[in-house]
Amino acid sequence: MALDRISLSGFRNHRETALEDTRTFNLLVGENGAGKTNVLEALSLLAPGRGLRRAALPEMASAEGDGGFAVGASLDDVRIGTLADPARPTRRLVRINGAEASAVGLGEWLALSWLTPAMDGLFTGSAGGRRRWLDRLAVALDAGHARHAARYEAALRERNRLLGAEAAPDPVWLDGIEAQMAEAGAALIAGRSALIEALIEALAELPREPFALPELEYRSGGPADPSAWRANRARDRAAGRTLEGPHRDDLGVTMAGKAQPADRCSTGEQKAMLIAITLAHAGLAARGRASVLLLDEVAAHLDPVRREALFERLAGSGTQVWLTGTETAPFAPIMGEAAVWRVAGGEARREN
Repeated sequence: MALDRISLSGFRNHRETALEDTRTFNLLVGENGAGKTNVLEALSLLAPGRGLRRAALPEMASAEGDGGFAVGASLDDVRIGTLADPARPTRRLVRINGAEASAVGLGEWLALSWLTPAMDGLFTGSAGGRRRWLDRLAVALDAGHARHAARYEAALRERNRLLGAEAAPDPVWLDGIEAQMAEAGAALIAGRSALIEALIEALAELPREPFALPELEYRSGGPADPSAWRANRARDRAAGRTLEGPHRDDLGVTMAGKAQPADRCSTGEQKAMLIAITLAHAGLAARGRASVLLLDEVAAHLDPVRREALFERLAGSGTQVWLTGTETAPFAPIMGEAAVWRVAGGEARREN
């Protein structure tokens, strides 16, 4: 299955945009600011989470509209979609075949991930950014991972709120919250561990050239252990937050052959490792569910050899791919098989 009959209504600079007759490779071409990435962002909302820009719902609504928007697509005979109701601007609504559903429900139909220029600093950025990325990759393999992450974050926020209050919190109430954290946190750890193990195996099957081979390591921020949280309540209360647990996990990445941490590698080497992980994950995500990969301005920053290798591996991954670019030249190897849209002023016109 693949996404088709895609519609954007009142989304950013797209008043009414329709994309039909999609293929394995789908190319959005246009000048900077034309609305190409806006299409990718809309597609990213067909998965659990806040989308590739992590923007608030009101920011995504067209400035010319009423504050709402709608994004829809078909997976064979199944229609999935998400919308923002101006009457409830902070709540994203989800529809599957016309019936209201949860965002987690979208993940049960579609495995969706992306790579954008903003992610180029992933290895040098915060551990929180890598955790979110890791969890998004895990959701693409197991939709239930999103539910575990949401439950853990909600319980963690409540524990931190109680610890930061002036009055000493009720220990029995904390016991209950920490039990919830332990249950959801254990599931989070299991999902992250399974993902990293699967990626390590998939990466081992990929040739080292022309992309760098990354070695991955799961770095624990602490166990999902209610007894440890109970013992550390006084310390955490003094800090005003929970200092240990799965919310402090991190992903360690080292460049194979150099034994050098990713954050000390060159920008080009970091990009090559990021693409290698993305390719390995694309193959994993395509097992069992429809899989979609969004690549924003990726080809323009690769030399011809790496571009051709990228397209060749994606063609055999079983994943539907959406790419953006300012011109078609970098995509010459796939132009004969790609669906191409020219994007300008928030409108998309099919070119082939």
